[in-house]
Amino acid sequence: MKIAIAQLNYTIGDVEGNRSKIIEAVNKAKAQHADLVIFAEQALSGTPAFDLLRKTTFLELCEDALSEIATHCQGITAIVGSPMLTAEGTISAAVLIQDGAIQRVIGKKHITARREMGFLIPSKGFEYLTIAGHRCAVIVGSDLRYEHDFDQSVETILSINARRYGKGALSYRYELMRQLAYVESKNIVMVNQVGASTDLVYDGTSGALNARGELVLMMKRFQEDFQIFDTDAPATPITVPTSNETRTRMLYEAACCGVRDFFHKNGYRKACIGLSGGIDSAIVAVIAANALGRENVRALLMPSPFSTDHSVEDARALAERLGIAYDVIPITEIYESVVNTLKPVIGGTEFDATEENIQSRIRTILLMALQNKTGHVLLNSSNKSENALGLCTLYGDTAGAFSPTGDLYKSEMYDLARYINRTQDNVIPENILDKAPSSELHPGQKDTDILPPYEVVDAILYRMIEEGQHREEIINAGFDAEVVEKIHNMIMHNEKKRFQFPPVLRLSMCSFGHERLMPLTNKYGD
Repeated sequence: MKIAIAQLNYTIGDVEGNRSKIIEAVNKAKAQHADLVIFAEQALSGTPAFDLLRKTTFLELCEDALSEIATHCQGITAIVGSPMLTAEGTISAAVLIQDGAIQRVIGKKHITARREMGFLIPSKGFEYLTIAGHRCAVIVGSDLRYEHDFDQSVETILSINARRYGKGALSYRYELMRQLAYVESKNIVMVNQVGASTDLVYDGTSGALNARGELVLMMKRFQEDFQIFDTDAPATPITVPTSNETRTRMLYEAACCGVRDFFHKNGYRKACIGLSGGIDSAIVAVIAANALGRENVRALLMPSPFSTDHSVEDARALAERLGIAYDVIPITEIYESVVNTLKPVIGGTEFDATEENIQSRIRTILLMALQNKTGHVLLNSSNKSENALGLCTLYGDTAGAFSPTGDLYKSEMYDLARYINRTQDNVIPENILDKAPSSELHPGQKDTDILPPYEVVDAILYRMIEEGQHREEIINAGFDAEVVEKIHNMIMHNEKKRFQFPPVLRLSMCSFGHERLMPLTNKYGD
C-alpha cells in the first residue's frame, strides 16, 4: 500500500485555510497514485484550540469542511484529524473518508495534556480498518504509548499526532515507536503537525518504521513536507540524529519557527528588541533576523549611568553584523530625573533594587513607545534561569509580546550562541560570550555576586524543575546545601513574576505554565 504523509502547518481557527491545504495534499496524493493520505491530529481546526472546541458554530464549520474535503476523495482514502461533536461532548477524531464520503470517526482515548483537559472528552481509542486490501490500526494522539495488543491481522499502525517539540523528544518518540514496531512486527506510520501555535511548537519529523523496527523514512524538521511510504517497497534504514550539535540546531530551528509563526499567524511583520550587549538579547536578535528578515527587526541600545562602554560597542557591533536597524538612546537623564522626582519618597535611603529596577522599566517605556508608534512588536529576551530565580524586573525586562528563549537555561544560551557563531560567521561578537554575565544595574555588578556560576546554578535548577528532585537529593549529589536552599527559596518566592510573563515558547519537556504550574498563593515549603 502506498501511504502519502502530509505534514502541514495549520493555523488555529482558520478552518478555510486548513481545508484548502488538506484538499491540495489530497490532490497531490492522487496524482502520485497513493492509496491513502493521512493528516495530523486536529489538522482541520489547528491545535490547541481551547474554548473554540466548545463552540458549536466552530465545530459545525469543521464538519462542513470535512464534507467538502470528502468530495475530493474519489479514488483515494483519506484520514483527517478534526474535532468532532458527539452526544457526550467534543472528541479529537481521525475521520476516515472513502469513496467521497465520511465512513467512520475514530476518537482519541487518553486525554492527558492540560491544554486538552476540559475541552475534549475521551473516546474509544484505536480502530481497525482495511484500506486497499491492507489491514491497518488507526490511533489518535499519544495513545500509541498505551496500546500494545493489536490484532495479528494488522500489517500497519497509523499514528495521527500533534506532538510538541521538546529537547530530547525526538529520540524518545522514535525509540517508543521502534520498540512497538519490533515487538508487534508491524509497520508504523506517524504523521505529526508542524509549525508553532503561540507558545507551542510542533517539530514535524513525521516518519515510518518497518516491521523490523527500522526507521526508513523521516520527514523535515519545522517545515512542511509530503512523502510517500510504500509498505511493499524495500527501503534503506536511517538513524535518528542524536548528537549534541543536532539537538542545539533543533533548538535554534524551533525558536526561529516559533517567532516566525507567532508573527505571521497573528498578522505582525516587524519586531523590536532592546540590545544590551549581553548574551540573551544577542541571541533573540539573531533569531528575529533569521525568522523575520533583518529588514523587519529594529533595536534600541539604551545605556544607563552604569553601562560599560564595551557593552554599547558590543551591541552596536552585533546590530551591524546582523544588518538590523538600531538607535542609541542613552537613558541617564531620564533615570536621574525619575530618581530626583522620587526623592520625597525614597530620598535618604540606600541604593538598592529600587533604583536598579527603574533603569529596566525606563527601557521598557521606550521600547513600547517604539512598538506603538511604528508597529514593531516587542520581543522579550529572558532566559529560564533568571525566570526561575526571579532575577528579572516586573514591567521591565519581563515585558514583551513574546519570549522565544524564556524556556532555555542560561548555560544553554551560551551553547546556542556558539552554535550560531559556528554556522553564521561569528555574527555574535566574542566579547559577548567571554564577559561575565551582568545586568549592569550598579557599578561592577556581576551575577556571580549573589550566585555561583550558571553551570552550577543550572545543574541545580534542572534537577529541581525538570527532574522534580527534592533538595535533599540534590545536596546528596554533592551540591552545596546553602546554595541549594537559596535557589529553592528564590524559585518559590518568585511565582508572582512568572504569572505575569508574556507567552514563553515551550522548548523543554518541563516548562513553566505547561508541565510545571504552581499555585500563585502557596504555603507549601517542601
